Amino acid sequence: MVKIAIAGGAGNVGREIIDALVAAKKHEILILSRKEAPTTPIAPGVKWAQVSYDNVDELTRALEGIDTVLSFIAEPYNPGSAKPSIQRILIDASIKAGVRRFAPSEWATSHFEGMHWYTFKNDTRKYLAELNKDKKVIEYSLFIPGLFTNYLTFPFRSSKHVELFEMPIDFYRRRILTLEGHEDDTITLTTTQDMAKVVARAVEYAGEWPVFGGIVGSNITISQLIALGEKIRGPFQVEKLSLDDLKAGVVKASWLPKVTHPAIPVEQRESAAGALLTGVLLGIHNGCWKATNNAWNELLPDIELSRPQDWLVDAWAKIDAGAQSVHIDE
Repeated sequence: MVKIAIAGGAGNVGREIIDALVAAKKHEILILSRKEAPTTPIAPGVKWAQVSYDNVDELTRALEGIDTVLSFIAEPYNPGSAKPSIQRILIDASIKAGVRRFAPSEWATSHFEGMHWYTFKNDTRKYLAELNKDKKVIEYSLFIPGLFTNYLTFPFRSSKHVELFEMPIDFYRRRILTLEGHEDDTITLTTTQDMAKVVARAVEYAGEWPVFGGIVGSNITISQLIALGEKIRGPFQVEKLSLDDLKAGVVKASWLPKVTHPAIPVEQRESAAGALLTGVLLGIHNGCWKATNNAWNELLPDIELSRPQDWLVDAWAKIDAGAQSVHIDE
């Protein structure tokens, strides 16, 4: 049994992890949130603590007796701010409280070139590395699953909690925006369900956590992904954009993925669409969406992860049969 605190656990990805932890029926789970506890419990036995992420002492008291902290906190892009980040405060409180393990708010890319909205993650990585430079102060792992395979069923739900949004790889409308001459760029695809299974097992893993914790359903090139999409859905409209244009901030595309992510205010979504598309495509080209290793696959070899080549065939067969949501391996 592990005592686990989940920061930002009311959000999409955090809820997926909570469900997997609850299903294990082994752990004590505490959700940290700025919000008041909901009138209906999230799950049996899950406790809730309303906290201020600006107060180290308050967080320290909330974390007393906790073994592992999982963070799902997203922070705004705020370059030049002198104020400590929320995650830095959370890490300081975890250390003061004697927390053994910390998982920062990652759950996506291996690095961040071209994607300024992930700057807060890079700052947290640097802080954790600096803390552990001379001796281990706190054990941590960056859980890196790449792109959730579930996004390729948009607009149909294929996970219980993660809110999907439109991507430049659009299986539903049979179209893709990609970089001309770079169809061999590779991404990692992993389902949210598989990532949750891995994290639920990782919290009880007896060995040392790997700093870079890749979770790999499959590595696939853009050309292979197009071929897979066409096998499942029929011919795709493939629109190739210039890498030089995107680097210069110029987006010449006949369509842009609609921005519906809850972290982006509605009034900013239309203006943000081009920059977000640029960031995602440059991120793919820079290898950001490819896990740097498959550390958790190797450490937990008995967990069989879904290959997108199989999972998407199954998902779209259910969708084409009339399902409005697809629940696979939950």
